[in-house]
Amino acid sequence: MSEGAVRKVGEVAEATGLSIRTLRHYDELGLVVPSGHTAGGFRLYTDEDVERLLLVRRMKPLGFSLERMKEFLQATDVLAADRRAGEAGPGRGGIDAARATVEEIRAEAEARYRDLQVQLDYATEFLHLVRQQLD
Repeated sequence: MSEGAVRKVGEVAEATGLSIRTLRHYDELGLVVPSGHTAGGFRLYTDEDVERLLLVRRMKPLGFSLERMKEFLQATDVLAADRRAGEAGPGRGGIDAARATVEEIRAEAEARYRDLQVQLDYATEFLHLVRQQLD
């Protein structure tokens, strides 16, 4: 890990919109673990770590549990390792299980998105009705 490619927890909190407390919690749970630490114990995040945090942040509004988010990240790690390694990658069973997990979560995300869209449509209708009351 090169020094120029890392950020401390405060910088990452600002960049992601997540609180420092949340970042520490994710680290403690093993959800998104920083790639390094300073000699003084400060967490150091790479760009890849930040991308993982942004992925988790995108899953939050869809109501995924932290455990489900962790399953998703683990599955995408397996698939990424397989793409990098080619034929020498993880066993086929692991890849198939990872693909199944990603597919399940994709389907869940689509259903949750549709539910949120309905709620947003209701909220839009309500705001229109409120505005009519003021006219």
